Amino acid sequence: MTNGTKPADVKRRPDWAALVIAAVLAVIAGVMFWDVSRLSGAAGYSQVGPTTVPYAIAVCLLGLAVWTVFEAWRGDFPEREHQQLGPVFWIVAGLAAQMLLLKVAGFSIATGLLFAFTAAGFGQRKLWKTIPFGIVFAFAVWVVFSKLLQLSLPAGPLEHLFF
Repeated sequence: MTNGTKPADVKRRPDWAALVIAAVLAVIAGVMFWDVSRLSGAAGYSQVGPTTVPYAIAVCLLGLAVWTVFEAWRGDFPEREHQQLGPVFWIVAGLAAQMLLLKVAGFSIATGLLFAFTAAGFGQRKLWKTIPFGIVFAFAVWVVFSKLLQLSLPAGPLEHLFF
């Protein structure tokens, strides 16, 4: 038992979380099969058409679901650590702030807040430092994508101040 093996008299229990993940993977694969089956399968002169890659991805997801079920029944998944809710809250709050502020405040401010909240979730709680850094970094990203690559990103007051 010291080498990491389980004693023979211990019952193996299925990993219920892994079984839920397998069910979700199977549902996603089923939705993909259904959605792709509605596309016209006319590949024209070639065997490869617009349904080939989605079918391949659905088959892979279904294979992963089956594999996950077997691993869950065998109990081969490692023991998971307890999930801390604080960091998850910070990251979800940052995503919510970005979605709510993207059109109002623009890309730089909204994404800068997402950066700062995500940093807080990873332990950097000095928002007075991470918010300005995130806004400056996001503004540089906005300049590259919006001005140099001519892609459309939402502009807010900061972007209008400079451009």
